[in-house]
Formats: sequence, C-alpha cells, structure tokens
Amino acid sequence: MYKKVISTLFLGSIALALAACGNGQNAQSETPMAEVNETAPLEKSNTTSYKTIFQHSVFLGDSITEALSYHDILDDFNVVAGAGTTTELSLEGGDVDKLAERNPQHVFIMLGSDDILLPPQITDNPKQYSLKFYAKLIDSIKEKLPKASITILPVTPVTPEAEKVEQRYKNINDYNQGLKELASKKQVEFVDLSSIFTDSQNLYSSDGVHFKPEFYARMLDLLKDRVK
Repeated sequence: MYKKVISTLFLGSIALALAACGNGQNAQSETPMAEVNETAPLEKSNTTSYKTIFQHSVFLGDSITEALSYHDILDDFNVVAGAGTTTELSLEGGDVDKLAERNPQHVFIMLGSDDILLPPQITDNPKQYSLKFYAKLIDSIKEKLPKASITILPVTPVTPEAEKVEQRYKNINDYNQGLKELASKKQVEFVDLSSIFTDSQNLYSSDGVHFKPEFYARMLDLLKDRVK
C-alpha cells in the first residue's frame, strides 16, 4: 500500500510539472480539447467507415490521439488517451490494463509529444528518459496481449510558429529516430507519417500542435492496410 501511495504521488508530480512547464502555450495538458479542435467533423460516411475498419484496434496516446474519439472518428472503446499523458504515466497509470480489457487485435501507440516537454526537475535527458519507459510499455503490452500486433506512430510535427513558442519541439525528429530504433529492437512496427504533411497548412488547429479532423482521416487511410 505504501509503495502504491508513493507511486501515485510521484506520477501526480509529473502531471503537475508538465502543466507548469513552459509559458502556458506549449504544454499540451493545459489546452482543453474543445479549444484546440474547433473544426467541423468529417462526413458521417467517412467516420462510419473508419469505425468499421478499426473496430478491432485501440489507439493509445495523449491529447493528439484523444481527438480520434473527440471528433467521433473512432468510438471511445477504440481510444485510450488523455491530455498530458507521457510514456511513464501511461505505463504506471493503468493504460495497459485498459487495453487488455478491450483485447484488441491491433495496438497503435502515439506517445512522446508530452515527453519531449519534460522539465529539468524530472530529467535532463527527456528522450532517454522517455524511451526507457516506452520500452517497458511495449513489453507490458506484449505480456498482456501476446497475439496483438503493435505499431508505433511518430510524434507529429508542429508548425514553425509553435516551434518558436516552444523550442523543445525542435527535438521531435531526434525523438522519432529513437522511436524507429526502439521499434526495430522490440520487433514491432513503425509507420512514418511524414507523407501526410506534404500539404499541411490546413491540418493544424489554432495552436499549431493539435489537428483538425482531416489529419486523422489521412492518418487512418495510411494505417488501414495494417489491420487487414
């Protein structure tokens, strides 16, 4: 019991540190989903199709992933995500148990956007710190869901304006390279989403970090062959 209390307090301190870091615009956990995703939903026919295609999949992640269900592109059942979620918070906060309860055939992990914002009071090396927990998260999912396929998705880029506000977003490419190497080491899939952003000016919400529904349509179109 004592160990569990200490663990809970520590995880709470991480969440508070994430909320406090930066200048108030860069921390994803500070931005309500309703404010960053203020756009019209996709056509109903499209969302119905995605819900059918990915009915045996679960997307695990942070606020960027959470928008899949917020926009009603996928059902809540197919999304385990929340604003401010890091790899450590996901691992220690019960997300793997939530996945196991849903017993998906395919797991897509989209974490790291908040990890690269980890403040110095938590770690001097956010990439190394994050990937350590990312590896443990993958191992835990494999243990609980040995038959499920696991696919890692990269941290999505931000707009130049958002990068000027938060300099740590310049580390996204380096972090994603670490994810590729981790995927290879753990023998799971990695999908490069860069092709989505060749014409991306209309994909971003007003904060330059989160996305409009069209981004998710492009992403799911890119991923749908993975679930056949």
